[in-house]
Amino acid sequence: MIKRLLIIVAIFIHSQISLSQVNLQLGAGVGLTSPLADYKGTTIEYYQGKNYGLTSGYNFYGKVRAGIFGTNIIGEIGFTSLSNSGNSEPDKGKIELKQNLIALKVGPEFQFTLPTLPIKPYIGGNIIYTIFTGETSFNGVAEVPSGNHKMKTTSRLGLGGNGGVLIKLNPILSLDISAYYHFINLIGKSWDAPITDKVKRIDSYMYLNDDKDPLGYLNSTEHFISKSRTIQTAGLSIGLMFGL
Repeated sequence: MIKRLLIIVAIFIHSQISLSQVNLQLGAGVGLTSPLADYKGTTIEYYQGKNYGLTSGYNFYGKVRAGIFGTNIIGEIGFTSLSNSGNSEPDKGKIELKQNLIALKVGPEFQFTLPTLPIKPYIGGNIIYTIFTGETSFNGVAEVPSGNHKMKTTSRLGLGGNGGVLIKLNPILSLDISAYYHFINLIGKSWDAPITDKVKRIDSYMYLNDDKDPLGYLNSTEHFISKSRTIQTAGLSIGLMFGL
């Protein structure tokens, strides 16, 4: 009987110690995102098929941080909107671009304690699953019908890294400031537009098409994307995290 009681007490004490080492935070925030590599550029370069021609935009995110013995697992869902507008050729045609990204991220995070200071720096890495949507408006653009054209929804898998600081405001509230880098299409590049020599130029704009056009060797105005394209972003964000 005593032995059983001691076992129960030991299990209870162990569970209390374990729970004291576990913490959970929920939060949300906003930030700025900049396209990198082939994801940035001008509308002229977009028309030529060199890159996606996007400029900096904004993002919103929700985050959960589950910590055990100083190591955290981060889960995040974010929405990013990027856009641009300009000519299709010097002083000719008008293009308005817009792409939205919904990103799901998960990965480890490592925090560092600074003695006597209410600040915890951290670094982390994550796997990123991104869903792309968007639309392009053409007006007076050569070989492309004028109007709004929606891009087909697609997704890619990538990796990212981030670093930042948690600033403790009170026992349950912290300010979370971070910087991040995302390699969004590390896995899954593809050519999704119709593969035929009878397609129209507009078809190439209606898909993400981050791999090269298989018929690019024809060197025609309908097949003008001759290389695979890399989609990367970087940004800054600020948010509030609530401890539970």
